[in-house]
Amino acid sequence: MHIAPWCWIVGIVLVLWGFTAVFQKLTTNFISAESTLVWRTVGFLLFMPFVYPGKELYHHSAHSVAYGFLAGLLCALGCLGLFAAMKAGGKASIVGPLSALYPIIVVILSPFVLHESITALQGLGVLCGLIAVVLLSI
Repeated sequence: MHIAPWCWIVGIVLVLWGFTAVFQKLTTNFISAESTLVWRTVGFLLFMPFVYPGKELYHHSAHSVAYGFLAGLLCALGCLGLFAAMKAGGKASIVGPLSALYPIIVVILSPFVLHESITALQGLGVLCGLIAVVLLSI
């Protein structure tokens, strides 16, 4: 069985984001959601020089930059909501998986916005994810 190279990268993301969720909950046990967002951003910015390829930052089309800016803004708002839910007493074992269902929005919008097709098997996968969250929250 051949495993696509991107699958290995996704596996690394899964592990890193899993540890991230644990540290996010630990952080919100001690400081506000807003402070957590600020310190998360500081950590992100400290890491950027190691991954930035050195190409001209402004050498992109206006709509590409706008998409990137909007993605960053929505990510920050989503993170703030996640941190607020954890700070309000949400268990990381529930809040994390529930918030991780964001791909459902992608699955619903991708045929219309990205012109991608969704198979019945992929739709079944989304349904399984929803069932899993319900079972986790019981």
